[in-house]
Amino acid sequence: MAIPDYQSLMLPVLTASTNGEVRIGAVVDQLAGQLSLTPEERAELLPPGKQTIFSNRVHWAKTYLGKAALIESTRRGHFKITLRGQQVLDSRPARIDNAFLNQFDEFQQFTEKSVQGAAEGEHPAVPTFESQRATPDEAMRVAHRQIEEALAQELLDRIQAAPPDFFERLIVNLLLKMGFGGSAADAGRALGRSGDDGVDGVIDQDALGLDRIYIQAKRYANGNNIGPGAIRDFFGSLDRHKATKGLFVTTSTFSSAAKETSEFLSKRIVLIDGEQLTKLMIRHSVGCRVEDTLDIKKIDEDFFD
Repeated sequence: MAIPDYQSLMLPVLTASTNGEVRIGAVVDQLAGQLSLTPEERAELLPPGKQTIFSNRVHWAKTYLGKAALIESTRRGHFKITLRGQQVLDSRPARIDNAFLNQFDEFQQFTEKSVQGAAEGEHPAVPTFESQRATPDEAMRVAHRQIEEALAQELLDRIQAAPPDFFERLIVNLLLKMGFGGSAADAGRALGRSGDDGVDGVIDQDALGLDRIYIQAKRYANGNNIGPGAIRDFFGSLDRHKATKGLFVTTSTFSSAAKETSEFLSKRIVLIDGEQLTKLMIRHSVGCRVEDTLDIKKIDEDFFD
């Protein structure tokens, strides 16, 4: 089964607190068992990989229940049901969600402040709390992914519009940013000249140049895939340079036959397509820069202890 959204978890979280003070970690484990989540579903992480998706959704269900005063925190990581919460359970609701919680003044005040804050931040298209299925953490990461996908496409468009030798220099600069070549200023260099013998660039893996990676860069339009013949040609170039490893980079993609060919050759050839290239550029700030930073802060339990 799919992991329930945080609103579907509100009633189970409230029900789990009927026997006095409970620990949120124990509630997460208890509900995972009740819902028969698989080990994979229990372990599925929310980017950047610090908290599981299920735990995050249980925590947000608890947070919203608290905003409606159906539960209250007692001490670090613990909470209990309130009189209002018990009255809600006694009424045997079929479901508790944001629309249900909106009957309480405290929750209305909370949602009004959140919507007002979003509007002041010039984000008018904020989904209503009644319709929002994703937790704020999940919604934020979805928006971040959409921004990066748009940036990746723009990076590819700019690379396609640049002069041919720019692409070769880009690959060498990216590898230097990734830590190859040590700190030597001349560790990487673009070749890209007539008679380069099928190699577009070379980068030293160490400051002394004892080990080198040879680079083949093909700037092709999307849909013009790299076939196995190009991989075999690059393999021959590596052989002539007495090289043991190579990097083949393209702005398009590799055919399945090309990928299979690279796996069975005696020399290590790593393939990077346009999608992987832009991800690496974004991760290492090559061709892009940080425009804004949002600090996501959580309560400091140690401070209040």
